[in-house]
Amino acid sequence: MSETQAFSNEFYSAMLPEMLLFAGLIALILIPNLGKGTFRIPGTQLRLPWFLGGQRYGLTSNPRLPAWIATITLAGAFAAVLDSLNGGVDSLLVVSSDSDGAKELLMVNGFSRVFELIFFGALALASFASMNRLKVEGTGGKLTEDQLFNNRRQADFYILMLTCGLGMSVVALAQDLFVLFIGLELASFSTYVLVAFMKESKAGSEAGMKYFIVGSVASGVGLYGLSMLYLWSGSLQFDALAVAFAETGTEPLPLIGIGFVLVGFGFKVSAAPFHFAAPDAYAGASSPVAGVLATASKAMGMVGLIRMLLIVAAPESSDGSAVWLVAIGALAALTMTWGNIAALGSTNPKRMLAYSSVAHAGYMLAGLTAIGAWTWDPSFAGQEGEAALLVMTALMFHLLVLVAFKLGAFLVLSILENDGDSSRLSSLGGLAKREPLLAFAMFIFMISLAGVPPMAGFLSKLMVIMGIVNVGVGSGVNSFGDLHWVWWLALLMVLNSAISVFYYLRVAVVMFFEAPEKGREGPLPSGWQVRTSIFICVAATILLGVFGDSVLEMCRDAAESLTTKW
Repeated sequence: MSETQAFSNEFYSAMLPEMLLFAGLIALILIPNLGKGTFRIPGTQLRLPWFLGGQRYGLTSNPRLPAWIATITLAGAFAAVLDSLNGGVDSLLVVSSDSDGAKELLMVNGFSRVFELIFFGALALASFASMNRLKVEGTGGKLTEDQLFNNRRQADFYILMLTCGLGMSVVALAQDLFVLFIGLELASFSTYVLVAFMKESKAGSEAGMKYFIVGSVASGVGLYGLSMLYLWSGSLQFDALAVAFAETGTEPLPLIGIGFVLVGFGFKVSAAPFHFAAPDAYAGASSPVAGVLATASKAMGMVGLIRMLLIVAAPESSDGSAVWLVAIGALAALTMTWGNIAALGSTNPKRMLAYSSVAHAGYMLAGLTAIGAWTWDPSFAGQEGEAALLVMTALMFHLLVLVAFKLGAFLVLSILENDGDSSRLSSLGGLAKREPLLAFAMFIFMISLAGVPPMAGFLSKLMVIMGIVNVGVGSGVNSFGDLHWVWWLALLMVLNSAISVFYYLRVAVVMFFEAPEKGREGPLPSGWQVRTSIFICVAATILLGVFGDSVLEMCRDAAESLTTKW
């Protein structure tokens, strides 16, 4: 692993995706404002072109221009990350030197690159799908393809998209808890505004307010925990905190501090009981934004949990730090069970998908618990940790493929939103007759979420369950009573997956066997951008389930790059 100073030549080369996002932000601020503006030289009648303001040119006044700038920027960042992964990622540590010595700020490696792939992929698809889906309220009559927001408001929406991506990438790269918190807040504040962007609707404004209040409280609690950790250790560097936990991690102050920090990440992944704002936020936001919350935002929260639980407070550091192992295991059981039970009674498709997202958070927390159990349980001490590596690979693969079928389901709902309303399950009625291809796509997404083979969702769930079982079995198991307790989390995952099949297939029954609502018998609004995004999601869901070997290998390499202790 090589080191480099911030803002060196190596730094700019390694941070190419982030540089592209920054350039896209500048372009979004300047280009839509280019016009025939002039200014007068004082004391004269001479006027010189200023180019900013005034009557805008035909190209810069195009309401779709901001969407194209944002989509091309995010797609370029995605391609840069993918090219880096295909060429083999050389680990690069970005440090900042001061009077107290070198401080580790960011690390570019396979682990951070895979998460950047998740962030930029989800945001690029959502940006492309939103290109002509932003409605104008109060225009009268049915909304048409050309009824778009004012160009400047379009620019606001996509500036928030890019800012969100920039914050998420900082979280993936961070090697300091304060840097991670800055990235988390940069992304969070962007999502707060995106959730409330449809402020003309009561549901949108209410969702934005609830999400902002609950998120701010969670962030405040996390910041308080961060200050406690700094007071205790004198540093917020991950390596320094890990060493401090290994030596004196059993003290009450660090345990309380890390518990407070985990509240913020628990909110981002929608883990119970920090999930209460999630259903309202998903229901009130536009469907592409809700899809970003369910995929990219969830992955961002998982990065924080992985860093804090497996790097800083690794259970092998001290026997006392294993307290979190039981707590996270209980949280995983509660989250997956509550998410599926709540989804069973939901008649709003977006709220149902929100509770489904809560259940998926429980599955991933179960995987984290299994990894922690492997490093802590003395009976596993002599083994190489292959099971823990399998679980980490499965978690990353699950988060990666989740972008395809979870975001794809929200994009189908976004088309229904522009037909009037998607807040009732009956709004999906007769979709197979109205739009057979859309109904087929939604069916693929639902069975993948349920974990039906050969879809990508089946493979990712199966790998997580197999990894947890391998950890639970461990070594020297001669009877059922010798199994580690994390084995029960795998069994609970299987039972909850069986429960989820009911509400996922209920969507298929409504689409194929029920009649459309009165007045909604005709074809759905057109829009080739959102339909292309849905097609990409369908193709990824099928192909990654059948031919996912290369992606699994990439996730395995990324898991190995996280830490060398396994």
